[in-house]
Amino acid sequence: MTDDAARSKDRRGNYQELDNISLTEIISVEFLQKFQDAFSKAMGVAGLTTDDNGVPVTQPSNFTDFCMKLSRQTKEGARRCRESDAFGGKESARTGKPSVYYCGSGLMDFGAPIIINGKQIGSVLGGQVLPEAPQKEKYIKIAEEIGVDPDEYVKALDNVKIVSEEQLRAAADLLFIVTSEISQMGYQRLILKGIVEKLYDSVTQMMSTVEELTATATNVTEYQSQLNNEIKNVSTVSEKIEKLSENVKGLANQTKMLGLNASIEAARAGEAGRGFAVVAKEINRMSDDSRKAVDSIQQFTSQINNSVAQTSDMSSSTLEITRQQEEAMKTIVEFVDEIVGMAETLNNLSNYQHS
Repeated sequence: MTDDAARSKDRRGNYQELDNISLTEIISVEFLQKFQDAFSKAMGVAGLTTDDNGVPVTQPSNFTDFCMKLSRQTKEGARRCRESDAFGGKESARTGKPSVYYCGSGLMDFGAPIIINGKQIGSVLGGQVLPEAPQKEKYIKIAEEIGVDPDEYVKALDNVKIVSEEQLRAAADLLFIVTSEISQMGYQRLILKGIVEKLYDSVTQMMSTVEELTATATNVTEYQSQLNNEIKNVSTVSEKIEKLSENVKGLANQTKMLGLNASIEAARAGEAGRGFAVVAKEINRMSDDSRKAVDSIQQFTSQINNSVAQTSDMSSSTLEITRQQEEAMKTIVEFVDEIVGMAETLNNLSNYQHS
């Protein structure tokens, strides 16, 4: 990850913080170079873009041989050029607007600040022109001071373009307006990028959660269907128990009749049927107990049937609800998926770089 990207990532959620924003985060170096080259060529002036510390971020555009091959080739000449460049950046930072000045080699330069929300994040320096025909004596003296051949120095002046101070100031003002607007758009793009990244992360997390919920809803629907089937099984078993109870009750009635008949026969037999009478009495008692047990079973099965019926109704309602929830979750997944697609589109737009 680049330093710029790391700083951008650290600022997510605090988009108004400008202290650590660099010029190249706002505007790509490629765009700055192309814009600077086109401006310098159109206006016939030199150009160079620096960051807020005065460090160049672009290659020089349309620099004159007078500066590059002579003034900047000696120690003193290079010192004066650096000093002039620093002055242009500082002066534009101090005033918050373009400044026009003479450099240490006697040419006219300008410095146009790049400002976002009142904070300077860089400068465009340029010029290397003469506002009028030069007084050669002045430049002979400068040549001697910086240690270059005076004749060659004066001869190089012939290739320096003459641009009025008024025109140069107008060019600097135009540059200031355009770069400030471009920078502001770049800053808004950076804000959008941070917001979109946060949105994308949130939507992705939401998508994951919804998918889990959808899977759970599907499982619940399946479990509810299985429960419905089990309830139906219980209902079937209960019906079988009830039928069996009726059979047992019938047998108990028959046993009761047998017991009564046995008691009558035992009474007729007198002393010889006494033992048989005891057995008949026990049969009658067991028949009564069986009837009571069957009555209890029928009461229980009736309660079971009522509970099963109510449970079945509630289960059917729950199953319908879970099915509706499952369908709703699937619909939500589709909506969230659309949001993810839009977030990706926004992310692509926010990552767009001028070219």
